[in-house]
Amino acid sequence: MTGDKMDKNSKKNRTYIGGQAVLEGVMMRGKTGMATAVRDDAGNIQIEAQRIAPVDKRPRFFRLPFVRGVVNLVDSLTAGTSILLRSAEVYGGEETEEPSRFEKWLAEKCKVDVMSVVTTVALVLGILLSVGLFVFLPYLISTLIAKWTGLDDQSIWFNLLEGVLRVAIFVAYIALTSLMKDIRRTYMYHGAEHKTITCYESGLPLTVENVRTCSRVHDRCGTTFMFFVMIIAILVFSLSNSLLAPLMNIENGVLDFVVRLFIKLLLLPVVAGISYELLKLLAKTQSPWVYPLKAPGLALQRLTTREPDDDMIECAIAAFEKVLRMDADPQESESSFAVGGKLSDVRARIEKLFASAGIEGDDCQWILCLNLGMLPSQLKEERLVTPAEARKIFTAVNERLTGRPLWYVVGDTDFCGCKIKVDERALIPRPETELLVERAAETLCRLPAGASVLDLCTGSGAIAVAVADMCRQKGKPLFVTASDVSGDALSLARDNAASNGVEMSFVESDLFENIRGKFDAILTNPPYIPSAEIAGLQREVKDFEPRQALDGGADGLDFYRRIAKEFAAHLNPGGFLLLEMGMGQAEAVRALFEAQGARCEVYRDLAGVDRMLKATV
Repeated sequence: MTGDKMDKNSKKNRTYIGGQAVLEGVMMRGKTGMATAVRDDAGNIQIEAQRIAPVDKRPRFFRLPFVRGVVNLVDSLTAGTSILLRSAEVYGGEETEEPSRFEKWLAEKCKVDVMSVVTTVALVLGILLSVGLFVFLPYLISTLIAKWTGLDDQSIWFNLLEGVLRVAIFVAYIALTSLMKDIRRTYMYHGAEHKTITCYESGLPLTVENVRTCSRVHDRCGTTFMFFVMIIAILVFSLSNSLLAPLMNIENGVLDFVVRLFIKLLLLPVVAGISYELLKLLAKTQSPWVYPLKAPGLALQRLTTREPDDDMIECAIAAFEKVLRMDADPQESESSFAVGGKLSDVRARIEKLFASAGIEGDDCQWILCLNLGMLPSQLKEERLVTPAEARKIFTAVNERLTGRPLWYVVGDTDFCGCKIKVDERALIPRPETELLVERAAETLCRLPAGASVLDLCTGSGAIAVAVADMCRQKGKPLFVTASDVSGDALSLARDNAASNGVEMSFVESDLFENIRGKFDAILTNPPYIPSAEIAGLQREVKDFEPRQALDGGADGLDFYRRIAKEFAAHLNPGGFLLLEMGMGQAEAVRALFEAQGARCEVYRDLAGVDRMLKATV
């Protein structure tokens, strides 16, 4: 199956996904998602994706045959115009202009988004241009010809003449616009859109090589829809002329012209509704018997599409695959173009994205502050976000939208004044664990210098590094051993020890299995989440943080049982064990240690939750 000679009955996949070419990119739209891929000035493909309301969720009236065609047309025009302008922002270059005084006034006094105004104006102007070119102009020329030739403007021949002129103007418009470089490239992206959809429907893997061989014409194209509109208009306008002829005896020629034109405008939704149903019906069959009805529209597509280059095909594939994932997986994230502009606009865009994804607004503040080098209080001050800054910001934003925890996205976090590198190899240190470090350091600093400490289940090494750093600052250096069953986690802990200038030793061990010797203190924050509860945790935790560091067994107490039985053999006289517990586990954990003869004290966190247990023997 190659080129335009592909077997008409060769479709293997059915898809509702359709698309539109934009400036230097392609928009694809599915049942639940819409994605636009645009190649920016740096040659990178940026993707903006958003969730859309499924058609079957619309009110029943809007889903009725013929009505749905008008609704889809308006929806497509609105969304298409908006995303076309958005693509222009990505492709617009590195320069970001200072907002004008008028823009500032609109934003501050009227609370009006300038881009929304531009989108509305562009949509209105586009509709007026379309009506003027393809409704008013053909009718005007036909009327003039009718007066010159004596042709009856109530006859089918008049409407046929008007239809022919409408098609001629449409073809001339396409031909003339194709002479413009940017429009010609848009037609090439249009070809990439069709080829990609055809490749998928043919059951071929979506690769540049496969897409390149597919046809650039498609049954569901808007160009074919426009052709149907022109043909259906001839029939509908002829019928309306016949039915309304007795009421149209208006002697004033100008008034007669205006009334007839107004009636045609009123009938446009009817024409659009019928044309949509015809397009939808014919797209469902590849029968050669209906090919003559498709042929004119397919021929017109030869003008509105061009053979794309490989870069354009890559954009189309990226947009199509994103929509496929969004339709298949409700958890597939939205994303945004990395476009600069006013800080307030950038912040509002991020907050809207995060709100729709159920992400806290504080994450937006952190991302902006860290990437712009600003304090939270400074975010209220208006300034421009450059394209370079926007790329860094939205790289983090789009990654956060996947559900990946903020501090994994950032790459490090502050813990007791130490910068701790974090990624999927270990849990992100929690603020409540800082209390364990502070309490441990307070006790250890009362011991002679050189006290020995074991950090079990060290993970990122946060506890070990922070305790060593605190005691070192108070002139009481420690001998610290950090252990973990995960070699990957130990590798991360080594990096954190080195970056914070802390010397310690590392042992790969399943709790005490490979631990030799005794210590003045044993610190640990072991896994304590009951296995059955992990599936109900936040997406950021259950899907990204290592399960091995979360799962505490059926009741969450497996590690505490093992530690309670073995810790005493690894403590020096007068030594202590300090551990963290989950909410509601204090009494059960205390009972485990007291059963082994340990003396226990329980400490609360700042929220009043019994969080830490100290055990001595």
